[in-house]
Amino acid sequence: MEDPPLKKGVAGRPGDFLFEHSRYNNPMPDTAHYSPPLPDFSPWLVSAFHWLVDSFPAVVSFLKAFYGFLVGISIPLSVFFIIGIVYCVEGLKRIRKKEAQIHDLKVEPAFDAVETGDTVMAHRWENATRHVESDNPNDWKQGIIEADIILDDLLTKLGYKGESIGDKLKRVNPGDMKSLNEAWEAHKVRNQIAHEPGFALNQIEAKRVIGMYRKVFEEFYYI
Repeated sequence: MEDPPLKKGVAGRPGDFLFEHSRYNNPMPDTAHYSPPLPDFSPWLVSAFHWLVDSFPAVVSFLKAFYGFLVGISIPLSVFFIIGIVYCVEGLKRIRKKEAQIHDLKVEPAFDAVETGDTVMAHRWENATRHVESDNPNDWKQGIIEADIILDDLLTKLGYKGESIGDKLKRVNPGDMKSLNEAWEAHKVRNQIAHEPGFALNQIEAKRVIGMYRKVFEEFYYI
């Protein structure tokens, strides 16, 4: 008598073994790291390019010629611009050098401490000029104030009367003092320093003002 046929999928029977073997040897794909392939448009682009070339040959020829023209002029244009940049840089250097010569000059003493000169005045002027050569902005203002005091002494020695430097300058005849305008301008800066809190003064301006005082002093006391 023949044995009954085996039923697949029943536990403990050969069907169950086949099922377990298939499950462990054929794992499911990892869908978490699966990404669909990107579409490839390169054939379409190639076809479109060939269509443009075949349909508009004149435009394509013009573009090729224009591109060749740009390549041809790029080298001389590059050389031209490089030369222009170098020229501009050198010109800027010359301008900066001239500015330094004009605005960054050392202040020369107007009074010489020699036996025939006024040694006290010379030392006071030297002290004022030393202040404007400092790196401290407060020293620049102090130098101008000291120079203005020297101006007051000068006007007094010249015989001008008044309660203030402004009053004395008003009595000066322009024909008697060639540097009268410089004296007024320098004195006005001194008044701004004294009466305007937070008055901004840079070193270039301080040296310019000291230079105006020097012009006045040289007119009467330079040796």
